[in-house]
Amino acid sequence: MAPMTSSPSTASWGAFAAAEPVFADTVRRRFQLYKHHVLATLRADGSPRVTGLEADFRFDELLLGMMPDSRKALDLRRDPRFALHANPGPDAEMNDGDVRVSGRAVEITDPAVIARFIEEATPPEPFHLFRAELTEVVRVGLDGDFLVVESWRPGQPLRTARRK
Repeated sequence: MAPMTSSPSTASWGAFAAAEPVFADTVRRRFQLYKHHVLATLRADGSPRVTGLEADFRFDELLLGMMPDSRKALDLRRDPRFALHANPGPDAEMNDGDVRVSGRAVEITDPAVIARFIEEATPPEPFHLFRAELTEVVRVGLDGDFLVVESWRPGQPLRTARRK
C-alpha cells in the first residue's frame, strides 16, 4: 500500500487541547498513568506493525521518541500514519477508560527543538523524534451500565455516544 497522497485534516496536540481542553486533559492524563504504550505503524508491504513506545507531552505537542533506525521509525519515515493506544493497565477494570489517538507522525529535525527536548527530557541518544498530527482521538469508558464513546476529529465538535 502506497503512502497517502492527500492529507486528511490534522491538528497538533495544542490545537486539539485548545478545541477540547477537558477532553484533551482526560486523554493526556490517561496516557500519563503508564510509561509504555502500543504504537501501530505500517510495514512496507502495508501490513501492521505493533511495538511499544513512550509518549511524551511537551512543548504543547504529543511527541514520539524512538531509537535510531528502529523499524517503527523507518515505518513512519516511509508512511507517517500511526495509531497509539494507551497502556490498558494491570487488570481488566479500565477505570480510566480506553484511549487511543491516530494521525500522522512528522519527524522533527530542527536542531533547536531537538536540543530543547534533550535538555528537558534527557533521552538516550541518538534518537528519532516525531510530533503527532492528530486525525482522531477516542476514549471508551463506562458510566454505570452505559458504554460511553467519546471521539474528536479536527474541525468537528466532540461527539459522545452512549450505549447500553
